[in-house]
This record gives sequence, structure tokens and C-alpha cells, in this order.
Amino acid sequence: MCNTVSQSISFTPIASVDAQLLILGSMPGVKSLDEQQYYAHPRNAFWPIMARLFEFDLNLDYSTRCQKLQQHKVSLWDSLKSCRRQGSLDQAIQTDSIIANDFSSFLKQHRQIKHIFFNGAKAEQVFKRYVMPTLDHEQALTFTKLPSTSPAHAAQSLDEKYLAWQKALFQKDHI
Repeated sequence: MCNTVSQSISFTPIASVDAQLLILGSMPGVKSLDEQQYYAHPRNAFWPIMARLFEFDLNLDYSTRCQKLQQHKVSLWDSLKSCRRQGSLDQAIQTDSIIANDFSSFLKQHRQIKHIFFNGAKAEQVFKRYVMPTLDHEQALTFTKLPSTSPAHAAQSLDEKYLAWQKALFQKDHI
């Protein structure tokens, strides 16, 4: 765990032109930033849940796992473009340092996205506070907060998280 406050900068989105769903985290943790991969912490439940939902081998390399999501019209990004924080925890994000990603441009380029899923409360909070006021509301969007896949969110087991994600993502009008 990092002991100093540092500027964290998010990744570019992973999204195909035909993406229909967008999963948003808040900001990649230290391990993810070091690896330059979404959800790289070995105890993060994101990739185990995705592998189970979309029936691919969890041991595939990162690039192939990302391709599997894109094949299912699922995109990944973060609510935050940058922020300052100590370590990886969302509660350590310094509010005065928050800069949200440019969702107006992203959503104009990905008009088929109809549903945004938040991977935890912070992703939803940041999006609603910093992004919603900037959006062109011509694109009808639905929003759902899901349990965080972070290892810091230990209130639910992997199976409980999986079931919540499965129920949300596999509603008849999504996938």
C-alpha cells in the first residue's frame, strides 16, 4: 500500500463501437495502475465474475479477457479521469482533486450504450455529482449500482456478488 498521496490517472476506456453496456469503476487501485490493467488486484472479484458470466477461462491473458467482454458488447471505464489519494481505497480520494472522465464525448461515440452499471457506490456517486449535469440527455440511459468487486468490500461473498451481477446484467433487455 502506498503511504504517500499521489495523483492517480485512469485508463482509456475498453469499448467496441457496438458496445451496449458500460461498467464503471471509480479509479483503478495501485495494483491496477502498476499493471496498467483494469481490476488487476488478485483478490478483486471482477474478472472471476466476468469469466463466470461470459463463460471464458479466467486464466486468459488480460487482452483476451478484454476482447471477451467486447464480444459481449460490454465496455469498461472509470467515473474518474484523475484524482489524488493515498493508497487504493475510494474513501481516500481527495474530493478537491476529482476530475471526471469526458462522458459526453464517449457516449456520442457509443450511442448504442443504454445501460451503465456502477461497480460500487463511489463510481455511482462521482458519476451522479460530476457527470450527470454535463450530459446531453438525448440518449436514454438506465443506471444500476452493483456491489463493489473490490477486496475492500468484504460484506458479500464472491457468490453473492456474482448473483447480483448476473441478475442485473442478464435482464432480458440487456444481454
